[in-house]
Parts: sequence; C-alpha cells; structure tokens
Amino acid sequence: MSHIARKRFGQHFLVDHGVIDAIVRAIAPKPGELLVEIGPGLGALTQPVLERCGALTVVELDRDLAARWRQREGVSVIEADALKVDFGALAQVGGQKLRLIGNLPYNISTPLLFHLLTVAPQVLDQHFMLQKEVVDRMAAAPGCKDFGRLTVMLQWRYRIEALFDVAPTAFDPPPRVQSAIVRMRPLAQPPVLDEAQLQALVALAFSQRRKLLRHTLGRWLDGQGFGGIFDVQRRAEEVPVAEYVALAQAVSAAPASPAADKALAG
Repeated sequence: MSHIARKRFGQHFLVDHGVIDAIVRAIAPKPGELLVEIGPGLGALTQPVLERCGALTVVELDRDLAARWRQREGVSVIEADALKVDFGALAQVGGQKLRLIGNLPYNISTPLLFHLLTVAPQVLDQHFMLQKEVVDRMAAAPGCKDFGRLTVMLQWRYRIEALFDVAPTAFDPPPRVQSAIVRMRPLAQPPVLDEAQLQALVALAFSQRRKLLRHTLGRWLDGQGFGGIFDVQRRAEEVPVAEYVALAQAVSAAPASPAADKALAG
C-alpha cells in the first residue's frame, strides 16, 4: 500500500522489519483466535499476523485505508473511531475472548486504554505500541515519578509488561518521541470493587501529587468518618496499588456522608 500519513489521525507507519518481527513473535498469533487490530494502517503488523492466523478484524478510522482492507481476504473491517467501538460486542459475536493488538494513535492512547478497561473480562491479552512515556507510567512501581493515576487504574486490573523500546527511525514519518511495546493481561481474579469509587479516589490522591496525602485524601477521609488505617503522611506515588484498592473497598463498604460525597466529586 502507498498512503500519505495523516496528521489528524496521528498516523506513523511502522517500517522496520526487525521490530515488526519482534512484535509478531511477542503476540504469537494462532489460527482460530479472535484477533482485533486497532489502526492497521498500511499493514506492517496486519500482514504477518494474517499469515499466521488466517483471519482477523481491523478497526480503521481512515476511510481510504478501510476501503483497501475490505478488499483483502480474511480481513473484517470496522470503519470507526476505536473510542466508540463496542469491543465487548465483538467478543460476544465471536464467542471467545479477544486478543487486541495495534500501533495505537498516540493522541488518543490514554482515553483508549480507559475505554478498553471496561471490556477487560472479555479480553485474553493486549499487545500495543505506545509512546514510551505512557508505557513507563503503565508499568511503573511505587516511589518513582512515573507512578500515577494511569498506573493504579490499569495495574489493579492487568498484569503489565513493558517488552522493548522502539526508536523513532522505525516509523515513517518518524514521531518526535520514543515508543515501546507493552503486553497487558487481565487478571484472572481481579479485586472486587466499585471502579468508579477507585477512579475518583485515585484522581483526588494525585490532584496535588507534590503534597502529602493528608492535604487531599486525608481531608476527604476525615470527612468520610473513615475509621480504618491508612498512612496519609506519604505522597500519592508512594502508595502501592494494593493499598489504593483496599482503601476503595473499605470506603465503599462504609456509609458515606453527604460532605464526603461532595468532596470526592469536587
């Protein structure tokens, strides 16, 4: 395929065959699997994956590229914005869990990761090319500057592995940032919690990340009448994911006061 990259779609086409081979080996696609590629572009990943699995579904917003992929045997095309695609419905139609892959548009990567979080129970695994900075945040450990809201909201639900970095020279046109490959496997038995509660709680904790949590989360917990044990003499990035999860569970189990609800919403 020949195609001029469109900036409004965040298109950067992967052209390094060594990198492509490494990604396909990491994915290890097999016939009969329900593979869905987000943003196939010119087919750098699509072609070799298709050779190994025989059929896959692609989600492509660019109508010219979507039209070209419709002509390819074994490829089912969803011409749409990935942020609006019901991936859960794809799993139901296919009758098995999804394997999601793709060189994701960097301008929508974080919203897309949150969108996919809602269908994690119907996903076997995800292999994505993302901006390295985003992958570093996804896989971060407590205590480092990369540990943040995205870290907590993904690690409570997935096992995340940063596989390898990819230089800008592997793309045409080259992006201005380093890229990386990440593997995401949904946890078989994730903690049972109110996800909205966790998300709101974590957003509050990281709202002033340079301050100790007693200035943000601590005040809210006081208003909540929280009687449990939680060390607020720390900064948000120093609290492990498991502690945020446990706190969200404890708060959800306790009756909330109107003042606490208002503080959390604000």
